[in-house]
Amino acid sequence: MSDPLLDVRDLVVRYGRVTAVDGVSFSLAAGETLALNGPSGCGKSSTALAVLLLRRPAEGSVRFEGRELTALSESELRPLRPRMQPVFQDPYGSLSPRHRIRDAIAEPLKVQGRWDPDQGPARVAELLDRVGLDPAYGDRRPHELSGGQCQRAGIARALASDPRLLVLDEPVSSLDPSVRAGVLNLLADLQDDLGLGYLFICHDRAVVRHVADRVIEMREGRVTSG
Repeated sequence: MSDPLLDVRDLVVRYGRVTAVDGVSFSLAAGETLALNGPSGCGKSSTALAVLLLRRPAEGSVRFEGRELTALSESELRPLRPRMQPVFQDPYGSLSPRHRIRDAIAEPLKVQGRWDPDQGPARVAELLDRVGLDPAYGDRRPHELSGGQCQRAGIARALASDPRLLVLDEPVSSLDPSVRAGVLNLLADLQDDLGLGYLFICHDRAVVRHVADRVIEMREGRVTSG
């Protein structure tokens, strides 16, 4: 059996004296969707932040592609971050209102030093097409798109980094039910095509049943089942 893409052991996250995540453990394989389910305030999003090392855990282990992330400095983490990409709940808040969609998608490539002035625009158009948006939408700003279109653009931005893991924090909870289904189907197709691992944060059991290969239930910062 191959090593897991992501392996989390005894994770603890604290905010001052408050323990938001208390001893959480799980693993995730490439091509698998693992859902963290539970009510608001149960520690799901804090777990996601710690996995991405956007919040340093107080204790525990986060291994990604066999490397222990908690032992790495920020400069050592930098080349790994493109392989672990977040997709957040608020599609409009995830994209700068000042930037056109094409610039938002191109930004990760430029930051990572992978932007090719000749091939880059075609890559952005390809990513927009891949998430079901006409490449002409690249000329628009976030407020000119619907919520579903904006979330698709956010997914395209995440894909620009060629990730292996997407951490999806309530990615469809702000969308209308008909739009939600289309975005979930898109994520399933991308996973089939690219072999991505998904850590899917969600409080909606119906969504969880639709998308997850495995489910971990959380309450008050702890795993209760799964």
